[in-house]
Amino acid sequence: MRLTFCFILFTFCYQTSIGQNEQKTVRDSLKVEKLEEVILTATRTERQLSSLPLPVTLISKKKILQSGTIRLDEILNEQTGIITVTDESGFEGVQIQGIASDYILILIDGVPLVGRSAGNFDLSRLTVGNIKQIEVVKGPSSSLYGSEALGGVINIITEKPKSEELHGNASYRFGSFTQQDINVDIKQRYKKLRYVFFANRFSSEGYDLNPDVDGQTVNPFENYTVNGRIYYDFNDKLSLFTSARFYDQVQDAGFTFNDVAFEGDSKEREWNAHARIDQKWNDRLDTSYELYYTNYTANERLADPISEDVLSDSDFDQKLFRPEIRGNYAFADAGTLTAGFGFQYDELDRTFFDETVSFNSQYAYAQYDFNPVERLNVIAGARFDNHSEYSNQFSPKLAMRYKLTNAISVKGSVGYGFKAPDFRQLYFDFTNSAVGYTVLGYNVALDKLRELREQGQILDVVVSEDDLNNPLEAESSVGYNVGLTFKEGKWNSELNFFRNDIKNLIDTRIIARKTNGQNVFSYVNFDEIYTTGFEINTGYKITNALNLSAGYQLLYAYDKKKQQEVEDGQVFARDPATNQTVAVTQSDYFGLVNRSRHNANF
Repeated sequence: MRLTFCFILFTFCYQTSIGQNEQKTVRDSLKVEKLEEVILTATRTERQLSSLPLPVTLISKKKILQSGTIRLDEILNEQTGIITVTDESGFEGVQIQGIASDYILILIDGVPLVGRSAGNFDLSRLTVGNIKQIEVVKGPSSSLYGSEALGGVINIITEKPKSEELHGNASYRFGSFTQQDINVDIKQRYKKLRYVFFANRFSSEGYDLNPDVDGQTVNPFENYTVNGRIYYDFNDKLSLFTSARFYDQVQDAGFTFNDVAFEGDSKEREWNAHARIDQKWNDRLDTSYELYYTNYTANERLADPISEDVLSDSDFDQKLFRPEIRGNYAFADAGTLTAGFGFQYDELDRTFFDETVSFNSQYAYAQYDFNPVERLNVIAGARFDNHSEYSNQFSPKLAMRYKLTNAISVKGSVGYGFKAPDFRQLYFDFTNSAVGYTVLGYNVALDKLRELREQGQILDVVVSEDDLNNPLEAESSVGYNVGLTFKEGKWNSELNFFRNDIKNLIDTRIIARKTNGQNVFSYVNFDEIYTTGFEINTGYKITNALNLSAGYQLLYAYDKKKQQEVEDGQVFARDPATNQTVAVTQSDYFGLVNRSRHNANF
């Protein structure tokens, strides 16, 4: 468990709004309260949170404001079973049910964000200043969202103006280490037009938690986020949504090597453009036509300020383009069919790649949401992905919820998830200039090995060519969730048991030894792991102004091969008490690293 204390030295907030009358205020507040219980991500349709057969966490704007958090990673870290962990890239990523952030899809208004230079997604890039709610779907969600949704989906929903009066907010927060967060937000509904403008500036002079180690824990940085959104209702049946978002950050960078202090900076920049037309044909049929483009760039340069010798100079430039068409059809007393198809083009140009590489894929999905009997809700869905770089994927999912009483419901789901090999795992070509080891992407490993051998750098190759000729497979998972929900009066509780069996995990292995004593690494499918446990959330409403809530997760996460080796007595360790080598027992094997066995909040 990690407790975070935020000391705010100065807070200023200014808000303008014009009310109509007391009766309207009451109606609006009830409407907002109802909307906070509606979730879109789990089924791609509006559903009441309490009626869903899937494990879902909804974080409302009210909760975000009450928490005092300012970045996405901070508010997620306060939720049961959602843990932020720093990886080797230095970025904090989110774990869900023990599954690493590489396998969690991050969305804004239903469209994906890119920019995972080392597999992790830096959640601190995202401010919560203009968020209506955050929706977290736990477990495999590839049946609707495809690759990277193997472990779950986090969807950030922005606000849509409702009032015809001009509303504005401005806030300034100042904290230790000269941390500053500034927000400006205006929104209005004017006849058929609605518009929103949001801007955020976040900066810090940095801080150092370990003075005995060279460099700062967090270097000084300054970033800006600007977002504009326009909604236009042509009539009752046709509407347009457009959004443009820009993010820019500059951060000081430094590294000491061989007693030389290299200095420089790192820069990040992100563009998102999103347009969607929603059409309601009749009371049963509605369709959406969506177009999305995003571009993320990152640059870092480190050099000796005296000699101007360059230690590192890296670039990362990723683009994603995706059109999609989807629709919903409500059968008369027979449920709702949701279906869609689309095309995705993904391109990356970065240092350590010989050339710009690209993927393209076509996909189609369908989902049927129905009630075969009055108290039973069933959701059955599947998706098919045809990808240019790996085998086709079929991702089914089934979820059910049965209402035992007016207060108690039982629910369960089983689903398939997958994650495609990423650009780095296929095309990386990196040699550490200081140490001398080399890391090669799977698709370029064979050709690069031949080049290194011709240059006299290879001592011997430890794998056969056949091992490098078979395509790298997509990682896959089957996830199970079974739980109970209780809601009556002032009490609400939810218990969920989960298990995720993951195979074909991609990891590095040694494929050759170099004449300098170092190794050549590449990627391979070999790991099989599982995560299992349970989580429980409960809340009690003491008064309209005071609520208590608590949550707990118990997690076990194991590598199946290592667990079997321990069981067979094939793993040994030195006993510090006797200095003797002894066999490791099951109780000694904790499991996968960077996983908390116990996680609780109150």
